[in-house]
Amino acid sequence: MESTQTGRSINLNRFRDYRRLRILLTGATGQVGWELQKSLSSLGEVIAYDRTGLDLSDSQAIREKVLQLKPDLIVNAAAYTAVDRAETEPELAIAINQTAPQILAESAAVIGASLIHYSTDYVFDGKLDRPYREDDLTNPLGIYGKTKLAGEQAIAKVGIPYLIFRTSWVYGNRGKNFMLTMLRLAREKPELRVVADQIGAPTWSQLIAETTSEVIEKISERSEIESCTFAESLSQVQGVYHLTNSGFTSWHGFAQAIFAADPQAEEQVLERLIAIATSEYPTPAQRPANSRLDLTKISQTFDLTLPTWEDGLKQAII
Repeated sequence: MESTQTGRSINLNRFRDYRRLRILLTGATGQVGWELQKSLSSLGEVIAYDRTGLDLSDSQAIREKVLQLKPDLIVNAAAYTAVDRAETEPELAIAINQTAPQILAESAAVIGASLIHYSTDYVFDGKLDRPYREDDLTNPLGIYGKTKLAGEQAIAKVGIPYLIFRTSWVYGNRGKNFMLTMLRLAREKPELRVVADQIGAPTWSQLIAETTSEVIEKISERSEIESCTFAESLSQVQGVYHLTNSGFTSWHGFAQAIFAADPQAEEQVLERLIAIATSEYPTPAQRPANSRLDLTKISQTFDLTLPTWEDGLKQAII
């Protein structure tokens, strides 16, 4: 067994007895894509592209690349994630979040491949008073959420074996995210005002990548036991799943935890962290007040126990 940084043990060695997969990974330099490059490497041959190697706004380039490489599995970690900017450049958000997943799915259908895609809590309006289940009514509030939901629907419509993982509040040790922003601002400003009436599960990018790899391993194991292809095995569990760290907090609570866990806390000049309402921090795009996602389906289907957001932060902040 191999102990992962998420605190779970994944028997990746066991997979090496199986036929290794040929995996096409998009969004390779993003927060999740970067971690996926590492976690997927034990499962097969990973061919990874960032936006310079594969422009997902170019439908023809997508088709040509998939047909050229003929992967067994496409893992699409690329996305347009600029939530506020999407309100003023919807065409680009549509191209990357909606059209590109559809083209990837259609191209996968041609060669008999499967697709794993990542979506978001923003497909919901956040008005429920409980964690959202996969089959709850969607009602995105802005362009970003609408294009991500349209991408989900486009994949499902094609009819290939697929998994869609909805996640939330993603952060890591690279790129632009809340954790890194808070660590920087705590060294620059004596006072910070952070929203306290939006709740969700801060989710470590490495947790998403390692859980994805564990799910692939379990599907591959089943394909060996049942003497079927990977795609046939995946089709038995295909659909939408929620994938986050467990538990929940507010952005203000997350900020408090970040500052407390900062290993170089002596460098902070922050003196006051003030909780504010969403109405006091207006943004071009409206955010869901409740971003909690129910993890029952993924936990039961794949026999997973997802670590708490507090545990994820302790391991991520170094």
